[in-house]
Amino acid sequence: MMFFTGIDLAGVETRPSGFAVLNEFLSVETMILHTDVEIMMEVSRFNPAVVAIDAPLSLPRGRVSLEVRSSVHLRNCDRELLRRGIKFFPVTLGPMRMLTERGIRLKKMLDSSGFKVIEVYPGGAQDILKIPRKSHGVEKLRKGLARLKIRGLEKVETHHELDAVTAALVAKMFYEGDYEAYGDPDEGLIVMPRRRGR
Repeated sequence: MMFFTGIDLAGVETRPSGFAVLNEFLSVETMILHTDVEIMMEVSRFNPAVVAIDAPLSLPRGRVSLEVRSSVHLRNCDRELLRRGIKFFPVTLGPMRMLTERGIRLKKMLDSSGFKVIEVYPGGAQDILKIPRKSHGVEKLRKGLARLKIRGLEKVETHHELDAVTAALVAKMFYEGDYEAYGDPDEGLIVMPRRRGR
């Protein structure tokens, strides 16, 4: 059976990260994880075709690091989100710095283990798929994902896990070619569901 993994990554290991594994028949299993080691163990256990991480996985071109002050804050993929009216937090903004550092580190770990890793943005994907974001409540997001034929959501209790489910769905869509990639491959891409009606 083929699996697709979604990770709603927290900025630090002491906070909960949502983890979801979606199979090719749209049945999902979720859990809360904390450390990079836990995440690597679960990814390895399922051996997914694609790992989708909800976190910035690259720095803007021209940005040396997050520590060195710079006027460069946005990547091309971020500008594309803005152009499409999708709200997000820039990678250099306050708490996003820790998340960006962790995302880049985890991607390197997964890359070195041979996994295909993509950056996703569940909130934006939910907008495109026309389902409620977590800001509208966990139950509304759960029902929205259920309308997309995802099974196994009954016991999912946190928005971290539901965002991870969304990420896993985008990983599956990426594998099947039903996606759009925003940005520049040399700088970093965000993978989104293909907009319907085009």
